[in-house]
Amino acid sequence: MTADLLARGAESGSGRRADSDPGAGPVDGAGPVESSGLVEDPGSGTSGSGLAAPPVSGPVSGAVSRAVPGPVSGSEHADRIAALRAAMRRRGLSALALASPENVHYLLGLDHLGHFAFTLLVLPRSGPPVLVARRMERHTLREQVPHVRHALYGDGRDPARVAAQELARACPDGGTVGVEEQSMAFPPAVLARIRAHLPGLRWTDCSALPARLRRIKSPAETALVRRAAEISGIAMGAALATADVGVSERAVAAEVQRAMTEAGGQQPGFVPLIRSTSRLGQEHVTWRDHRIGPGEGLFVELSGCVHRYHAPMSRTVYCAEPPPGARESAAAAFAGLAAARAALVPGARTGEVYAAWAGAVAEVTGRRPRRHHCGYLTGAGFPPSWVGGGSVLGIRAGGGTRIRAGMVFHLMSWVELPAGYVVSDTALVGEDGCELLTATPDGPPGLLAQPVSHEAPDS
Repeated sequence: MTADLLARGAESGSGRRADSDPGAGPVDGAGPVESSGLVEDPGSGTSGSGLAAPPVSGPVSGAVSRAVPGPVSGSEHADRIAALRAAMRRRGLSALALASPENVHYLLGLDHLGHFAFTLLVLPRSGPPVLVARRMERHTLREQVPHVRHALYGDGRDPARVAAQELARACPDGGTVGVEEQSMAFPPAVLARIRAHLPGLRWTDCSALPARLRRIKSPAETALVRRAAEISGIAMGAALATADVGVSERAVAAEVQRAMTEAGGQQPGFVPLIRSTSRLGQEHVTWRDHRIGPGEGLFVELSGCVHRYHAPMSRTVYCAEPPPGARESAAAAFAGLAAARAALVPGARTGEVYAAWAGAVAEVTGRRPRRHHCGYLTGAGFPPSWVGGGSVLGIRAGGGTRIRAGMVFHLMSWVELPAGYVVSDTALVGEDGCELLTATPDGPPGLLAQPVSHEAPDS
């Protein structure tokens, strides 16, 4: 049934008979069809590219016969594929070649950490999707995505040849392949070898096609983000409860990770970023053995993760009396967050949200911030990021992206002067406004974790 759903939206009259195409789908409905991609079979015929079609074997004994139920239904995955195929038809694409773990997860539901080895989703305009992957992952693929065809390569073999064979199946000579060229998971050398195998095809960058579909979260995705937000709050509570003068950054990190795991979280795309305010500007470094000194601040940025969906948040806390300027910066950061939240409504432009944030910060500090963004789109993500890939849709000065209901942002209010202070939350855009999904846990006395009047004295 799932295989039928995934073929929804396929064009009729493809010119192929299902019983003559060994890659048309699972054999007798018993599980995934595997294509080793390791041996050329001269007897199977070749495409115009000169590549022999790879041999196809039936399912291995013990293979799962149906997809394991996940947090997103098979029909929703089918709808996503149908929507992407509609975009392919508008662009005149015969197939897509997608490499980012987030897109494979979004379209198929694959959730594992094996993407360090080259993995490629070949999506033809009709027929079942094909997943090119390392043979070692075959048990995971049978368990999680038995409804697609698996084209596997062994260690020491060139995955580009297997990928080229599958693209040759999907595309007639002269056809156009949409390639996810901007994915960090698609090495240029591998793409160059694939193209060299297929001189009769045309190529175009299609990185934006699946990225646009993933911007709006479905109810099932929103539920996962909400659960991740609960875990984020629990982990942040552990951080605030642990931080104190004389406590090491490492000790705070240990409690955070324990709390995240015990609360039901998975490995997030980023490890928690935990460091003293003396290193606040080193944006992507995390804990060390440094112990918090009197009056020193601690920055904590983290995210719970549920089925790869994230809900980041950050807080800055000061142990004992905060230094001069910290109260003013804290008031500015919270004011900026409130202004950005109020502006983050359907129909607004990202540049308008940034302007509201910057104006609120400037009203408190007298300085207009020059931060490169005050938030970015988030959702599903794999290491090394929770933003869903290397290209970030940020809320930036002059940004023209229109806000739509169903978008999820990590809304970040980062103030650098007169002192460093950061607060952020995950924000869900609804039909009538913006909801903050993460919350500020109560911290022990002495921690500046809540908004305060910027008129309060510094000493």
